[in-house]
Amino acid sequence: MLSVRLLDEFNEQIKLELYSANIYLAMAGYLFDQNLDGFAKFFMVQAEEERQHALKFFNFINDKDGRIEIRAMDKPQNEYESVQAVFKTAHEHEQFVTRRIHLLMDIAVEEKNYSAMTFLQWFIEEQVEEEATMNSIVKKLEMIKDNISALLNLDNQLGNRTLE
Repeated sequence: MLSVRLLDEFNEQIKLELYSANIYLAMAGYLFDQNLDGFAKFFMVQAEEERQHALKFFNFINDKDGRIEIRAMDKPQNEYESVQAVFKTAHEHEQFVTRRIHLLMDIAVEEKNYSAMTFLQWFIEEQVEEEATMNSIVKKLEMIKDNISALLNLDNQLGNRTLE
């Protein structure tokens, strides 16, 4: 059983994970418009991954006999100044998600909800990977600067990403 507080926060996390998917779809749309299909495909995969994260929370709540609540979300940002701005925004968003997951873990620890702690541990480890990936791409884009050949090479590399 989930406490009222933890149930509310887990339902809020479903909203955040679905919003994250929308953010990444909007980024993909911007990048397709810039003819950077590889970067766009990278974010299409990222969006699907976030949707799967939402379903993990959805299923956990259901398994714990909690009431699942799908909540409204804001419109994501659709325009960016550059590819660098897209990835910097994505990195900052992943840092925000990490803080949210840590908040959920804090509540689970405070309430001694061991099943929630075990469940959330996967997300803590996932967020290390998410932040590292976005940070690495941001640093590569900073090194590339205005080198179009290098940008297109990175676009091509990231376009090979698949859902794991």
